[in-house]
Amino acid sequence: MQTTPAHPSSAAPGAAQADATPADVLARMALDLDARGHFASGELQLTARELVQQQAHGGRQVWPLESAQRLQHTDLAGVATLDLLDAGGLRQRWRFTLAQNPAALRLVRQFDLAIARLQGSEVPLPDPGLRCPSCQAPLNPDSEECEVCARQLVEIPSTWVLLRLWRFARPYRWQLLAGFLLMLASTAATLVPPYLTIPLMDNVLIPFQNGQQIDTDYVALLLSGLLGAALVAWGLGWARTWLLALVSERIAADLRTSAFDHLLGLSLDYFGAKRTGDLIARIGSETDRLSVFLSLHALDFATDVLMLLMTSAILFSINPWLALVTLLPLPFIAWMIHRVRDRLRTGFEKIDRVWGDVTNVLADTIPGIRVVKAFAQERRESGRFHEANAQNLVVNDRINKTWSLFTPTVTLLTDIGLLVVWAFGIWQIAKGDITVGVLTAFIAYIGRFYGRLDSMSRIVSVTQKAAAGAKRIFDILDHVSNVPEPAEPVQGVRVQGGLSIHGIAFRYGNRSVIRDLSLNIRPGEMIGLVGHSGSGKSTLVNLICRFHDVSEGRIELDGTDIRRFTVADYRRHIGLVLQEPFLFFGTVADNIAYGKPGATREEIVAAARAANAHEFILRLAHGYDSLVGERGQGLSGGERQRISIARALLIDPRILILDEATSAVDTETEKEIQKALDNLVQGRTTIAIAHRLSTLRKADRLVVMDRGEVVEVGPHDELMARQGHYWRLHEAQARQAAAEDPDHIDNALAHHLPQPSAHTGNLTP
Repeated sequence: MQTTPAHPSSAAPGAAQADATPADVLARMALDLDARGHFASGELQLTARELVQQQAHGGRQVWPLESAQRLQHTDLAGVATLDLLDAGGLRQRWRFTLAQNPAALRLVRQFDLAIARLQGSEVPLPDPGLRCPSCQAPLNPDSEECEVCARQLVEIPSTWVLLRLWRFARPYRWQLLAGFLLMLASTAATLVPPYLTIPLMDNVLIPFQNGQQIDTDYVALLLSGLLGAALVAWGLGWARTWLLALVSERIAADLRTSAFDHLLGLSLDYFGAKRTGDLIARIGSETDRLSVFLSLHALDFATDVLMLLMTSAILFSINPWLALVTLLPLPFIAWMIHRVRDRLRTGFEKIDRVWGDVTNVLADTIPGIRVVKAFAQERRESGRFHEANAQNLVVNDRINKTWSLFTPTVTLLTDIGLLVVWAFGIWQIAKGDITVGVLTAFIAYIGRFYGRLDSMSRIVSVTQKAAAGAKRIFDILDHVSNVPEPAEPVQGVRVQGGLSIHGIAFRYGNRSVIRDLSLNIRPGEMIGLVGHSGSGKSTLVNLICRFHDVSEGRIELDGTDIRRFTVADYRRHIGLVLQEPFLFFGTVADNIAYGKPGATREEIVAAARAANAHEFILRLAHGYDSLVGERGQGLSGGERQRISIARALLIDPRILILDEATSAVDTETEKEIQKALDNLVQGRTTIAIAHRLSTLRKADRLVVMDRGEVVEVGPHDELMARQGHYWRLHEAQARQAAAEDPDHIDNALAHHLPQPSAHTGNLTP
């Protein structure tokens, strides 16, 4: 076979090498970034013979396809890459935003098929008439699902992921060892009764049929052995089940706690990309599923394996030829399990994902039920739930279709195996090779053997469910926070509250939000952040709070880089009052003391007084012990805000962040909140964000931001005198306030409407 060079060939638009026609192109995607990550335009096309990059200026590059090539897709959190690799390593890399990800996955899939055709596999070209309704990828008529969409569900969870649970089982290894020994002993006890049927048949029942007397002492001994074996098996089985159930519950509890603790340590970026319902399902439902698997099905599986091994050993010790006949169905059952396992594993991953969609609808609708009812959208939300539930039904039906065929087939094979054993056993009895007692014992053992084999085949389904659940939990545990803890944190620093920001930059994915920003804030100074929406004010506050880490530059607290503090120690010095205060379900006192759980009632009341909340709290039915609804729905917006201010006051922070703290309330409530804020900011470094510039009249300096940069800094009067960005913002708000003032409207009407003449009473313009 002739090989072509791995390096690309270039051609101008009018070169002899003709462009691929639409019919030749198997897949295409837009390239919206260049090699340096800057925005650009271009297109990558795949034909049956080559990869073609069409460039914005009209040029093109061509990479002929070779059998040793592969295309590797990588998601880099906002930016993705495609790497063309061959035996010599990396040949070309293309960058693009995640908006092009579906098209990239389609192209990778068609590339894999094209390479398979080059390697001699009989892979048909896609039928352009059949396309997936979701991603428009070509569909295989023999497939029940879109292969590109299936690829987007991330990698198939391997059953080996269950071995990672040893990390949580290790503390209970001695209990697990004791459970294993109990299992071994109980399994051995259950194998005693069939063996005792041999002398019972050959030495008692058959001689009795031939006219001999029954030896009652011998029979009593055999029956006592059967009873003793049953009692021992019962006792050992109870002890084994109880011990391993306790251990499995503790393993699941440790897994659940570790997942939640790790989740709390992740940065806000992670939560922004996940749905609440999905995370709840992972930590709740998946850990419950693993608990059931460990306490019941894993135990059953281990028992089944021991039973099969011990039974096989006994069968071969009694009669090797009959034992071989007994094992005939095993290869067929193993082949079926291998065929079905991957399909079940993929299916259960989809079921988990679809069930997460159902939970997401509930997590969206129930907390937002007031909005749903206010806009009369009950029918719409019901439709969303029905759609998600119907999709859940479709995916489950597909799994059940496979499973319903697999289980009866295993039962059929074991029944056929039992018939073969009967036939072969009768033939050996006729030849005189074995006795009736031996065949009876064989049938008894085979009943246990095939029963355990059937049980093991059923456990395949449960194991794949557990593997899918374990993978979803380890997806959380494997995620590394992009706000890491320092290797050697600073200790015992006395915080004054001075902040120094040196040339910081920050990006959301491929979008630059903060650019080369520098600012010094003195201890105890009040800074007002102003600017249009999207100018970067909230992002700057998030960086100061270390909800994200800067991409470039550094932020220092009293001369120390904030990344050298542990996250918890650093945030302990920050008080945050948000535009929409979040209250937890519980008492008013519990919510105020949230940042300081050990606060005394006197400290709680003092904080409430300083926040102008004490009076309205006393008017509640049970005062400070009154329960507030979920998210504080039993209180007004102003009351919730004052409780959040009291919560910030109680921890006595050195740095205070006010994020639109009064924007969502009326004028009278704003005055009450402003009084509380005046108490809160005293002696603290304060950074306040406000769209209403009038609320920042007490700020020492105003910092004006625009497009992620600081454009002006100074007191109000100084900035007004400059007539720059701040002056334009102030004038725009003044005009808007004047337009909304009824007196101003009346004056305008009086000025523009015709007025009656003082002498004639006629209207004059």
